[in-house]
Amino acid sequence: MARMKFICDAERCIECNGCVTACKNENEVPWGVNRRRVVTLNDGVPGEKSISVACMHCSDAPCMAVCPVNCFYRTDEGVVLHDKDVCIGCGYCSYACPFGAPQFPSQGTFGVRGKMDKCTFCAGGPEEHGSEAEFEKYGRNRLAEGKLPACAEQCSTKALIAGDGDVVADIFRSRVLRRGKGAEVWGWGTAYGTAQGGTKS
Repeated sequence: MARMKFICDAERCIECNGCVTACKNENEVPWGVNRRRVVTLNDGVPGEKSISVACMHCSDAPCMAVCPVNCFYRTDEGVVLHDKDVCIGCGYCSYACPFGAPQFPSQGTFGVRGKMDKCTFCAGGPEEHGSEAEFEKYGRNRLAEGKLPACAEQCSTKALIAGDGDVVADIFRSRVLRRGKGAEVWGWGTAYGTAQGGTKS
């Protein structure tokens, strides 16, 4: 079974925010939440880099470890999802996540928090695949349709790669060998517990 992973190639990212727009459009993400965002490292300094950041669906996800009601679960493909019907909106997951993935949409004038929302790797949620309830709470289940996440498919420079971890790592490794630089992968070791380009399951 494939172990789904994300990689963002900072040598290719042009900070166009196409991935952010694709995610919001495909999943009708709640107001005040960005399941994916583009961050610039060393902004204004020569050699600055931009990366697309979202939930990395970690091998040993800190959000799962701190959730007091166990609303997080992992699919057979290694995608970390959550059950909004179980979530109590405590916010522990947002503090534990090294990528800032779990977010709370603002509801009402005074910004009262609701249920946590995060990237689902376009894998839907616990409801029946393709159901209206699944789409309303979690967005489109593209994985069940045999597709990859909308953010990666939309990326015009193919900086954002998603899919089977072994395939993703091989693609990135071949790029690094071809261009002779840019072997650093932001977040890979933190999320998956290996050196960049590794494929620990």
